[in-house]
Amino acid sequence: IALLQINRLQMRVADLELKLVIDDQLLNQVLEAGFDPVYGARPLKRAIQQLIENPLAEDILSGKFGPGVTIKGTLDKDIAVFFGD
Repeated sequence: IALLQINRLQMRVADLELKLVIDDQLLNQVLEAGFDPVYGARPLKRAIQQLIENPLAEDILSGKFGPGVTIKGTLDKDIAVFFGD
């Protein structure tokens, strides 16, 4: 389910002529934050939004990434960080 949600995000980012790659550390953090024993994977979408989408959107809107850039997401001290190559 998490990979499907992230794939949808990657397609939306592709519409901006950008490529998004999420490493295993960040993916695992999203999985941990998005799983609840009572609600199952329902909180997953909110976790992806808070941990990946919101900080990524801030970086994109600030002009940090231009068209054609591959954005890599990882963790730095339990915070999602994005850099381009």
